[in-house]
Amino acid sequence: MDFDALSNWDFEEIEQTLTERDTILYALGLGFGEDPTDKKELAYVYEDGLKAVPAMAVTLGYPGFWLRDPKTGVNWQQVLHGEQWLDIYKPLPTHGRIVGRSKIDFIADKGEGKGAVIYQSRDIIDADSGEKLARVAMSAFCRGDGGFGGENQAGPAPAVLPDRAPDHICDIDTLPRQALIYRLSGDFNPLHADPDVARSAGFDRPILHGLATYGLAARAILKSVLDYDAARLVGLDVRFSAPVYPGETVRFEIWEEDGEARFRASVPARDVVVLNNGVARFA
Repeated sequence: MDFDALSNWDFEEIEQTLTERDTILYALGLGFGEDPTDKKELAYVYEDGLKAVPAMAVTLGYPGFWLRDPKTGVNWQQVLHGEQWLDIYKPLPTHGRIVGRSKIDFIADKGEGKGAVIYQSRDIIDADSGEKLARVAMSAFCRGDGGFGGENQAGPAPAVLPDRAPDHICDIDTLPRQALIYRLSGDFNPLHADPDVARSAGFDRPILHGLATYGLAARAILKSVLDYDAARLVGLDVRFSAPVYPGETVRFEIWEEDGEARFRASVPARDVVVLNNGVARFA
């Protein structure tokens, strides 16, 4: 890992033309419209009165898998998506010109043999008005890159889940082809499509994108707590625990707590938690 190069990484400003087709395709990648007669879900996949899923912000102005650049010095095959944070300042448009401005926030050195964590963020801006729509942030756990002599700076503290039965349980079924749909929203990592690449990474078949599972969390919150009112969801944070395989059912346990929702997600068939320490913030 080249600490100096990474700390001063010069991200190009990304300008993206967002279309209603993009907005619909993102929602379809999360399974919206599973029941095409459900008008509340139809609003996210039909152009008449179309709404944007708030979690779509994570796909906008995306700089791509830049850690694969040899100049970073990162062992990119050993990189895992650790955490995801999202703050939404205005309801996302269904179409328009979007600008993404990315930066490195800090890099934590966990020590030799313990990896490093890169914290990065991106402002999502309406290109025509100049208004900031959202802030997207994430951590990338670089398992093969610790011990470069950096500071072991702590990231944001994870949300604590209540010690009681959940207020809502929401099961969401994924399709065997779910990752093949979701990848059309911009993440073309072959890990999610090519069985050979998946096996080389230690999986018996392609896995669902972590951000697709993250999007499922937004769907579960909209359905279970917010009656599909996208304008009320203004923040969504999670910690990734394990991958989902397309075709699995994901169970969300949701607690309403102090004007927000805490949650985790699991795959009951494998008894594994896939998202943890989740929190959704409301307007």
